[in-house]
Amino acid sequence: MLLHIVARGRIGRSPEAELVDRYLARIAWPTRVTELPDSGGRLPPEPPRTMRVVLDEKGDALASRALADRLERWRDEGVRETRFLLGAADGFDDRARDGADLLLSFGRATWPHLLARAMLAEQLFRATSILANHPYHREG
Repeated sequence: MLLHIVARGRIGRSPEAELVDRYLARIAWPTRVTELPDSGGRLPPEPPRTMRVVLDEKGDALASRALADRLERWRDEGVRETRFLLGAADGFDDRARDGADLLLSFGRATWPHLLARAMLAEQLFRATSILANHPYHREG
């Protein structure tokens, strides 16, 4: 299953970009990042059997294990792509939220957009590490 991050805004060459690249390179699953301008632009076409995860402050703050379980279930159900959508500074409208298969939050705090992208990449690495029984994720 492809893990596809679709993010508004350009990350450029920055410490956050290095973190994103570092975590995505360590994921054994296929990954892709698509950047869109802050406004406008078109989402890449969705293949059949795509799940949409919208990062939104009104979403569920899932534990890493719960995110791993969700990805495992979708993979096992034959989902071809899980698309993680990161909005611009104003987030998403109700229409985008309503079209999501999952609203995901990193808590009630407001995070800078580029840091949220790095946090997502880390959580995807952690989730896939959990599923591979890799020691990166240790439950205490």
